Amino acid sequence: MSDGLVVVDKPAGITSHDVVSRVRRLAGTRKVGHAGTLDPMATGVLVLGVNRATRLLGHLMLTEKAYDATVRLGVATTTDDAEGEPTATVSAAGLPPDVVRAVLAGFVGDIEQVPTSVSAIKVDGKRAYQRVRDGEQVELKPRPVTVHELVVRDVGAPGETLDVQVSVRCSSGTYIRAIARDAGERLGVGGHLTALRRTAVGPYDLSLARTLDELAEELTMVPIADAARAAFPTRDLDDAQAGDVRVGRHLDVELAGLTAVFAPDGQFLALYEPRDEAARAVAVFV
Repeated sequence: MSDGLVVVDKPAGITSHDVVSRVRRLAGTRKVGHAGTLDPMATGVLVLGVNRATRLLGHLMLTEKAYDATVRLGVATTTDDAEGEPTATVSAAGLPPDVVRAVLAGFVGDIEQVPTSVSAIKVDGKRAYQRVRDGEQVELKPRPVTVHELVVRDVGAPGETLDVQVSVRCSSGTYIRAIARDAGERLGVGGHLTALRRTAVGPYDLSLARTLDELAEELTMVPIADAARAAFPTRDLDDAQAGDVRVGRHLDVELAGLTAVFAPDGQFLALYEPRDEAARAVAVFV
């Protein structure tokens, strides 16, 4: 089996680990990992690495992600999404659409965000969501995140609840559920997420994604060389330099940052970074 990335269009109702298990069976290898999870209710782009590409996952510059989401104003829940129990209900009937848009626009930029209490963040070695399930009160500290863009696509008809369709482009670690929660708090009516679809992870978007049924028919994979070229700055080497890389030697070349280096025939060799006045290996893949 070759090495590469499998970009899955994850369905709702299953965990990211369920997707990994399915792809392990399809690929006939245990060496499958993911680059960032999706909640069971969420759908969309889930990037998996197969065989040697699993070593690429931790280095991929997947810092920017994009989502389409539905925020329901008027109800707050224990989990900040539709899977939780309602904790407060306040009529959203009096909310002017322009006020809703203005409040949501206030989340764009560098912000301090308190993650949702049912996140996978570890608190004293234990996942926050597990502490919540065990009946503990969890208070997480605010963390810096960046919302590059938040577009309000539609504000629904006013009523006891009000559904708002948004598209968000943000840094890794941003919780869209927390934006729904905080927007509801600022508007005084509470809020939670009823739908979430991830449309892109770094350079990998829905145009590359395949459903599990489609992957069962044909296991479509982004070859490791193409994956590296899409995600990193690149440097094509000569034969002598490629020989040095194969044994992990440093290179006397200038690099701007973490860079994928390639042999003259196009083979992906390694990731190198500038360090100690030379380019040194971070991970060698041959």
